Amino acid sequence: MKARIWMTAAAATTVLTLAGCASGPNQNLGTGVGALGGAAVGHAIGGNTASTLGGAAIGGVIGNQVGRSVDERNYYNQQAYPPGSYYPRNGPNY
Repeated sequence: MKARIWMTAAAATTVLTLAGCASGPNQNLGTGVGALGGAAVGHAIGGNTASTLGGAAIGGVIGNQVGRSVDERNYYNQQAYPPGSYYPRNGPNY
């Protein structure tokens, strides 16, 4: 009975955590790709479950931050250079 409660709690926590990911598309993609890559590297180095999970956690955090910086850069570029404009704030001021 305890195992069933723990599994239900873990599943609910996972669902709520993923539902709370209100971030940009590159940040979400970076987290997933980083976690997969980190898990592969962790398994290759350690060869056991603990190293695989540790690698997935570290890779997920690194991928998250890389994706976040890409999303912030894209947001800035859209604000500074709106689509359809020709060299904004760069041309002569008459």
